[in-house]
Amino acid sequence: MEQDFRTLWWDEDAVCLIDQRLLPTQHDIVRCASLDEVARAIKSLQVRGAPAIGCTAAYGMLIVARKSSADKLPALLAELTDAKALLDSQRPTAVNLSWATERMLAKARDYRGAELAGLRADLLDEAHAILAEDLAMCHAMGTHGAPLIPERGHVLTHCNAGGLATAGYGTALAPIRTAFGAGRPVHVYVDETRPFLQGARLTAWELQRANIPLTLITDNMAGYFMRRGEIDCVIVGADRIVANGDVANKIGTYSLAVLARAHGIPFYVAAPSSTIDLSLSSGDQIPIEQRDPDEVTHIGPTQIAPEGVVAAHPAFDVTPHELITAIITERGVITPPFGENLRVKKGAS
Repeated sequence: MEQDFRTLWWDEDAVCLIDQRLLPTQHDIVRCASLDEVARAIKSLQVRGAPAIGCTAAYGMLIVARKSSADKLPALLAELTDAKALLDSQRPTAVNLSWATERMLAKARDYRGAELAGLRADLLDEAHAILAEDLAMCHAMGTHGAPLIPERGHVLTHCNAGGLATAGYGTALAPIRTAFGAGRPVHVYVDETRPFLQGARLTAWELQRANIPLTLITDNMAGYFMRRGEIDCVIVGADRIVANGDVANKIGTYSLAVLARAHGIPFYVAAPSSTIDLSLSSGDQIPIEQRDPDEVTHIGPTQIAPEGVVAAHPAFDVTPHELITAIITERGVITPPFGENLRVKKGAS
């Protein structure tokens, strides 16, 4: 089952993106033709979702290489190194961002040609490859994850881990799309996901376009529906999975995992292998992005809290591996013990 929109694409000299801040009421395209524009799109959540911002950042590195006046490799490498540092700093929790920029920088470091025109062509190919590989990984996650959805097919998801968060098709939504496309009964309970409402604005928009049955609920309704027996499993995405299996994902994910464990409901995480970060041993080491508290005191331009109220806004939380039933990747389903099995699937020695 395919989706009927593109999340991001390259167009001559710019990366084009759906402006996800405006969905579902507006479907506008943002054209980023400079490093600063790419960085701003990532920071402002015009593009969001770990795989999607990784793909976007790869094109950001390409833009730097194409616009550079450097005629020697060391000078261009210095510019690309600075660009990587800027892009990585925009959303520090999502490891796919630094993974993609490092892959582009490594491509440049390994270049042995005499003319930089050849390197610029190679970087275009590499950015395209990152995008194409992400799309293929999403479809593979759908194939591996669909059999995990119980027969009745009532799935709870959180935030947006669909096509909008990736090169296309999605991570957490991939098993749902695949199961539905195969004719299986599926009904998705969509957490609204405060404070940025990615579930209400984006996941509901995607599922509705795909004709997949859904019910939108507020975040604090999840336990109610679990206790009533309305939820068969939970599938969420991830922004970073560390060596012991701890997972960073959108704030509120940890609460769902605790509730799922209390009600005996399987809790699955779907993410590409590029989201696995074996350099960190536990979730305590994951940097947690702290966003503008105004995103908590306001919904869009509308103020919902008294003037001067102090608000907190950690964008992510960490779910301990003990609460996770399995991790769905493009290489297959990973079950505990995660410390051992993640290394095998990642291909690490």
